[in-house]
Amino acid sequence: MRIDLSGRVALVTGSTRGIGRAIAGALTESGARVAVVGRDAARAEQIASELPGARGFACDVGDTASVAALVSAVEGAFGSVDILVNNAGLTRDNLLMRLKDDDWDAVLDANLRGAFAAIRAASRGMMKRRWGRIINVASIVGITGNKGQANYAASKAGLIGLTKSVAKELASRNILANAVAPGFIETDMTAAMTADARAQLSAQIPLERLGTPADVAGMVVFLASEHAAYVTGQVFVVDGGMVM
Repeated sequence: MRIDLSGRVALVTGSTRGIGRAIAGALTESGARVAVVGRDAARAEQIASELPGARGFACDVGDTASVAALVSAVEGAFGSVDILVNNAGLTRDNLLMRLKDDDWDAVLDANLRGAFAAIRAASRGMMKRRWGRIINVASIVGITGNKGQANYAASKAGLIGLTKSVAKELASRNILANAVAPGFIETDMTAAMTADARAQLSAQIPLERLGTPADVAGMVVFLASEHAAYVTGQVFVVDGGMVM
């Protein structure tokens, strides 16, 4: 099964490293032109220079005005936003009793409010063209909860609810909205774990390994394609069977 996204423009927030970087690369390999987005303009431009046809943009996704300006800038540069991937995320973990209001607000603003702002801005053009793909990167903790991550889990659970609501509102315009919920994925944070900690974590996963950014990117590319043309409002868990 070959996925061809030629002629499509994808905007991927938080795509200068990790899962987002893998998503941007996979979309490019499938023929899409990609807007690489991160907080650091220089890094976004650097990553974009490594991907044919891509361009880098800076944005603070926690600020709705900045997100609206981002979508406008990408549409101006590429002509449209056909595929929106809300991947940018923030963690400020702490136990509930120690969690500060500022840490709650920062995580909800970046992970949920930013996605809402991007969808609101990008969906206008999608509605006119009667074609769009919205893919929100949630997390298994949005399904299961997690100690010390009340703010993060709440933001990801909210993102799942947002996905389903958007799917219902925009289906008549041929705009599909789905969520991907990664489990434990190889990132800079997991790379710092001790061998014992990694072994204990892997033992909780039926496939007995952590996932890779490419595992998540593959699901995103599928959902962006015509192969998923009859799929909307769903949550795809990519966790090696852990939640099961």
